[in-house]
Amino acid sequence: MEKINFEKVMIVMGSRSDWPTMQNATLPLTQLEVAHASAVVSAHRTPQRMVDFASRAKEAGTQVIIAGAGGSAHLPGMIAALSPLPVIAVPVESKFMTGLDSLLSIVQMPKGVAVATQAVGKSGAFNAGLMAAQILSLADAELARRLETWREQQSDQVPFEVE
Repeated sequence: MEKINFEKVMIVMGSRSDWPTMQNATLPLTQLEVAHASAVVSAHRTPQRMVDFASRAKEAGTQVIIAGAGGSAHLPGMIAALSPLPVIAVPVESKFMTGLDSLLSIVQMPKGVAVATQAVGKSGAFNAGLMAAQILSLADAELARRLETWREQQSDQVPFEVE
C-alpha cells in the first residue's frame, strides 16, 4: 500500500477534484488544533487502496474518518463497512443534480452500517470537521475546553442589532 500518514482525523475523498470542497473540513480542525491528514482513496478507481486504508486506520491511531464523495458516492459507506471507526460523510456537489445524487447515495445506508451524513458541499465539509472535533472532545478535556471557547467566539461574532 502507498504510504498514508495517518492522523487522529483522516479526511479522504474519491478524487483530487473533491479537495476544494473537502479542504473545508480542515478549517475547524486546524482552529481547534486537532491532528488531521488527507488522502485520495477511491472506492471505484483504487478499491484495494480503500480496503487497505479502512483496514489499517484504527490500528494506525485514527479515531474518526471524514469521507467525501460525489456522484454514486460509495466511499463513505464502503469505509464504514470495513472499519469500526465513526465515519462522517460529505456529499460532494456534482454536475448532475448539483449533489442531490451524492446525498441520496450516501444517506440511504442499509441497517447495521452507520454513516453520519452532513450537508452537500462546503458547509457539510466544514461541519464534518466540527463534528469530528466534537466526537474527540468526549474523551479529551482540553479539546472540549477549546471547543467551548470556539463556540462562544462563534456566538460573539453574530451582531444583536440590524443596521
